[in-house]
Amino acid sequence: MSQNSTTSPFLEGIFAPVYHETTQTQLEVIGELPVELNGLYARTGPNPTSPPKPGKYHWFIGDGMVHGLRLKAGKPLWYHSRWIGTNSVNKALGRPILPGKRRGVSDVVNTMVFGHAGRVWASTEAGVLPVELDGELNSIKHSLFDSKSPTAYTAHPHLDPLTGDLHSICYDALTPWRVRYVRVSAAGQVDRVVNIPVKHGPMIHDCAITASKVIVLDLPVTFSLLRAVGGSSFPYGWNPKHQARVGLLPRNGDAKDIRWFDVDPCFVFHPCNAYDLPDGTVVMDVVVHQRMFDRSKSGPELDGKSCFERWTLPAGGWRVQRQLISDLPQEFPRLDERLVGQPYRYAYAVGTQQAPQAGQPLLRHDMHTGATVQHVLGQHLTPSEFVFVPRHARGGETDGWLVGFAHNHESDRGEFHVINADDFGGAPQAIVKLSERVPAGFHGNWMADAN
Repeated sequence: MSQNSTTSPFLEGIFAPVYHETTQTQLEVIGELPVELNGLYARTGPNPTSPPKPGKYHWFIGDGMVHGLRLKAGKPLWYHSRWIGTNSVNKALGRPILPGKRRGVSDVVNTMVFGHAGRVWASTEAGVLPVELDGELNSIKHSLFDSKSPTAYTAHPHLDPLTGDLHSICYDALTPWRVRYVRVSAAGQVDRVVNIPVKHGPMIHDCAITASKVIVLDLPVTFSLLRAVGGSSFPYGWNPKHQARVGLLPRNGDAKDIRWFDVDPCFVFHPCNAYDLPDGTVVMDVVVHQRMFDRSKSGPELDGKSCFERWTLPAGGWRVQRQLISDLPQEFPRLDERLVGQPYRYAYAVGTQQAPQAGQPLLRHDMHTGATVQHVLGQHLTPSEFVFVPRHARGGETDGWLVGFAHNHESDRGEFHVINADDFGGAPQAIVKLSERVPAGFHGNWMADAN
């Protein structure tokens, strides 16, 4: 099917929206849920409140819906799906407009859900502020945490587990000549902003951090006036005239302190992790796409041309050194988040090959040996992003579970899978069956209950 046809692939199959919210308390469990899993797993993604016009629809601008499963003492308490209450969503649903500040040209919050400063937040990019959610995933207000700062925010903040601070690189559709490094304290206050000059209005979806630096991915997907004038709801596209570069910003430095490294034209939505070497070299592991938003007008190219690479930014050089780790098509790389910004061993991702004969796999890359292990949920199952949950605070990188949603093509329903990290290729420890579909979406996190 052509991605430019009037029937968008992002409105069909695993992407097909659901048009109602759900509360489910009677949940079937196959296997045994770990009693240590006490908390909330939530994941968000695009889900229009009503059927859109396929020829005008872009997957990245669908109304946001969050899906969540709460677990306690080995029992699933509930599954909820809730629309994220932006102005357009609440108007469409006949609900009151939420309190709080607004900014940016978009009215969509659909990309990430995470915990910070003791609360749950949904976020997106291009300048829009986050939306606070309550413990049952209902929308409360728009705000930049507890800060009065009006600065643009991002879909991908990175928590430093050693300090509790959130670090991000934020772009704003209204100011295409700059992006910003924004630091948010553990208490929810913006306490550092650095303006970084750029050209062409690059889309910087994500970043990475080390113990000493923030990594800026200035790559050739930029604002497209041609697409904007043509009425595109997502006016960003591949720009071969934009120089591809990666910047190292010292955490306490200014824009003048950034070291820029050239890299061959490509695009990265998501780094997995990065860390410093003793000599000042930086290592970063990323999922790389050859091109992005080049032909497709309805979403990312579904051609499977992605791979997992290690990028080295040498202390004595000015060009990124690239090493192929896995040529399997994949996305959504994650790690044990306790090791963000530090050396680590295991990276996890979701295989994205189209029409796989043996089922789409989850992948685990051993960054020490170079080996890749696959976990296939089943020929009839397509996984979304999975995240690692440690069994306890001092456990190792395989002492815990991988958890996430999958779509069952036979039942046309969602499932929640729990996979033992120390037996990654084996059968899941537990599966929670849902009575509703969970459309393919973007990102989520496990938010443990306070002890």
